[in-house]
Amino acid sequence: MSSIFNGLRIGYAMTGSFCTFSRSFAQAEKLAELGAEIIPVMSEHASSTDTRFGTAEENIRRLEEICGREVINTVAGAEPIGPKAMTDIMLVAPCTSNTASKLANGITDTAVTMAVKSHLRSGRPVLLAIASNDSLLGSAKNLGELFNRKNYYFVPMLQDDVVKKPASLVAEFEMIPEAVEAAMNGVQLRPIIYHK
Repeated sequence: MSSIFNGLRIGYAMTGSFCTFSRSFAQAEKLAELGAEIIPVMSEHASSTDTRFGTAEENIRRLEEICGREVINTVAGAEPIGPKAMTDIMLVAPCTSNTASKLANGITDTAVTMAVKSHLRSGRPVLLAIASNDSLLGSAKNLGELFNRKNYYFVPMLQDDVVKKPASLVAEFEMIPEAVEAAMNGVQLRPIIYHK
């Protein structure tokens, strides 16, 4: 892997696709191992909801242990990210369709949407790892908008169950380091959407 990760400041934002949290944590660990500095951000729901995939307290603790710093989980806490130039790239992993829709429509009402908005003021890349059951239904138009938006990049997405969940897309989380490097070089990995 490229030396681009040494000292790279990655905003690592998580939203409420709880079933993908374990895969996301594994990639945050990988990025840290590669030498990146990870700035953790969690949406208010992601940082306050207990689910069968872990309690809010467990999830916050896990991300803080990986990153070595406190999670940002308020709009006020995320606002300084851009003015203080804290991040070289902002990664949202997982990124729900709800969050993607807000980003496409300029809505800033969570720690994560504020983190992205604040980060974008410097024209630096945003990388989205989509995880949603309705990505190819009601949310498709918002993803299409972001596909064409400057500074937005996507981790390649898999149609994870074309029979039982034909509208579902889940990022290939294992490709996050490769996608980060590509986005830092202004490149979108392809194919963006595929199925096995």
